[in-house]
Amino acid sequence: MSVNNKKIVFIDRDGVINFDSPQYIKNEDEFVFIPGSAEAFGLLKDNGFETIIITNQSVIGRKMVTSEGLEKIFSKMRTGIIESGGRILDIFFCPHVPEDKCGCRKPEPGLLNMAKEKYSVDMSGAYMIGDTAKDMLAAERAGVGRKILVRTGSGVKTLDKIKSGELNTPDYIADDLMAAVKWVISDGTGLI
Repeated sequence: MSVNNKKIVFIDRDGVINFDSPQYIKNEDEFVFIPGSAEAFGLLKDNGFETIIITNQSVIGRKMVTSEGLEKIFSKMRTGIIESGGRILDIFFCPHVPEDKCGCRKPEPGLLNMAKEKYSVDMSGAYMIGDTAKDMLAAERAGVGRKILVRTGSGVKTLDKIKSGELNTPDYIADDLMAAVKWVISDGTGLI
């Protein structure tokens, strides 16, 4: 399936769509939307954007959640987004732990490259919204055109890495997903 005529926004999950936890999100009850995040998907859909979730989910590799359990969490996320008028085109996730040294765990670009291949995405015209250095680095390595950092989740810590020069400055820094989406929609670059 090609989405060549659609504008693509890649979005990280934990800390961007839902509140993150140092103990990980292990079941659907622990998945709680950050206010405005589900509605942000509706705004994207209404403005002609497709959204693809790009997320590290080491809870699988850590044996804290089964594949079925992760799907229940994803189902709750999808349902909340649909009920808010949005949709998710696809979800790409890495089940590995860092020690596996796989090519799909962010900051590696593997998940983004899989999405690019499956949907024939013009990465130079795509957006990535995330809260961590891993999100920004993966997007940079995959050639994503615009990188947006949100201050939710680990965003404030990531800002420190930007200020210290450890990380390139993203194209935009937003308070949360809704603010990031409003910037994407108003971005006058003409990137498609």
